[in-house]
Amino acid sequence: MNSLILIGYRGTGKTTIARKLGERLQIPVIDSDWEIERRSGKSIADIFAQDGEKIFRDWEESAIVEILQQNHLNSFVLATGGGVILRPETRYRLKNAGHVVWLTAKPETILRRIQGDPASATMRPNLTSLARLDEIVNLLEKRNPLYAETAHEIIDTDFLKTDEITDKIIAHLLPEQRIG
Repeated sequence: MNSLILIGYRGTGKTTIARKLGERLQIPVIDSDWEIERRSGKSIADIFAQDGEKIFRDWEESAIVEILQQNHLNSFVLATGGGVILRPETRYRLKNAGHVVWLTAKPETILRRIQGDPASATMRPNLTSLARLDEIVNLLEKRNPLYAETAHEIIDTDFLKTDEITDKIIAHLLPEQRIG
């Protein structure tokens, strides 16, 4: 496998860990949300507000397909959006494109991270009318089986530093799957 693909709910560290992996392994890092924003000319929050979640998921599906097609022969790290696993076709593509790592965290940890991240306003719009913590709990309940179906590896990020998470991911790669 040539790629590492990070999945998980928003605020679990996908973008941060992807950057760290890219540095350590000296391979390119691609963030699907950044790619969607580049292609659409809008922030994630604006796409949700102006066009709705279905249109965003269409953009996301298209971006994932193109990223995987353009890079299928190259080593890279892909950080995905939290809802990338909602469509069966996307789950299938990701699972078969590389080593998929599901980053997890407790709802309270996720909430704390989201609230402490200045990018939250543009990158992490509310997805329901629920209070933020209730939304996280509700969506995790629905999404966790989909993350589990897609992942080859699961790492709880609650009490680990970024270097520890990076080390765990690299250590789990088998020699024949070594990146770089």
